[in-house]
Amino acid sequence: MALNREYIGRKFVSERSYQVGREKIREFASAIGDFNPAYHDVEAARALGHGDLIAPPTFAFIPAFRAMTAMMGDPELGLDLFRVVHGEESFSYERPIQAGDDLEVHSEVEDIRASGHNEFVTLRQDLVTVVGELVATTRAVIVSRGTALQEG
Repeated sequence: MALNREYIGRKFVSERSYQVGREKIREFASAIGDFNPAYHDVEAARALGHGDLIAPPTFAFIPAFRAMTAMMGDPELGLDLFRVVHGEESFSYERPIQAGDDLEVHSEVEDIRASGHNEFVTLRQDLVTVVGELVATTRAVIVSRGTALQEG
């Protein structure tokens, strides 16, 4: 079944905020093999002008993914999770994410398009502090494999 194109322009806000913690930053940085001192040592981060540990750029995917799953699981969209693969991801920053940030994710389905046998959902997600400061924007492309075949 084809995806519901009426979802283009639909907006979602994360149900709860994501509180960025020092240990989460350290764990994530270690997991990706990045030992930049600004990700592990508070004093090193402060020496660089940051208020606390900063997160590696791809850390934004953690709170963004939590919000993305709410959209992907909405039955009205018609997305079969067994057909989904991650297409691409991009990040742009106003400033680094840092320990102590309390982030909400504001999501919008920017596009749903077919190409060949697949459909592509483009999702924009703004990571915003609970006081309204835009920190980062991610764009993700989710591929729904084989669903374009079934369009009328």
